[in-house]
Amino acid sequence: MKIALDPFMHRDLSLEALPSKVAELGYDWIELSPRADFLEWFKAPRVFPERVKSFKKALSDANVGVASLLPMYRWASPDEAERQAAVRHWKRAIEICVELGVDTMNSEFGRGTHPDKGGCYCCHTGSQIESAEDAWWRSMEELVPLVEREGINLHIEPHPEDWCETLQPALDIIRTVNSKNVKFLYCAPHTYYFGDDTKEMLRASKDVIAHVHVADTFNHKASSGLRYILNPPGTNARIHQHLDIGQGEVPWDDFFGTLAEIGFDGIMTACVFAWEDRKDASGTFMRSEIQRYVDKYFK
Repeated sequence: MKIALDPFMHRDLSLEALPSKVAELGYDWIELSPRADFLEWFKAPRVFPERVKSFKKALSDANVGVASLLPMYRWASPDEAERQAAVRHWKRAIEICVELGVDTMNSEFGRGTHPDKGGCYCCHTGSQIESAEDAWWRSMEELVPLVEREGINLHIEPHPEDWCETLQPALDIIRTVNSKNVKFLYCAPHTYYFGDDTKEMLRASKDVIAHVHVADTFNHKASSGLRYILNPPGTNARIHQHLDIGQGEVPWDDFFGTLAEIGFDGIMTACVFAWEDRKDASGTFMRSEIQRYVDKYFK
């Protein structure tokens, strides 16, 4: 098992300074999420040979590895120009992954088009969501043979506001891809969009789960209608948090205990984003707390 840190809260550091910071916080692995000087959100990678070389040296000097690269491109956009651009960016990101000697990438199903073109799916019609799914399948037709040829594992998560944001149909879609290189990422802070029974959901994903994101959240579906007060009333806004373990309502004994039960041996990433004013303390705490649960359940 690889226990990694998503260093998004440390994006103020240079790319070369990240590995030593990750090591300082107790991690051996980085899950490199989008940042302006590498794999930028929705834009072409800003990566050139000297940058790859300097980053690889920093990783080696800190004795830290990259568990996964996390690109975010509009591969589910029904706007064909956007989709084709996203596929081009994905292909370059795969090349970069190979150049770094990394064997895993992860991403989300995607929200479709740019927001200015109506890219939010939380209140869209079924036909708009279907168009995004059709676009995603066109992208996968190009990308799956490439990741298979390069030996890259691709882990995909449903995300609140994606065209697919629940456990089902996410699991069946990944199974339908029918590639040993394409697996499921279970994001714990999205628990209450996936469903209500953590044990049941993890058991249901046993054959395809390869990656988990670890952070806490509150249950936005709890019984009180005023648990979250949003304006205007009735808005379909998606709510979740990425908190330290214990600050929300994810049942962590169920989570780690069931992962051990189903034989999970993949990537486990701490991805807390809520505490930039105490990011070092949060990172250190999450490393210690994840290890405590691993030691408790993974005998």
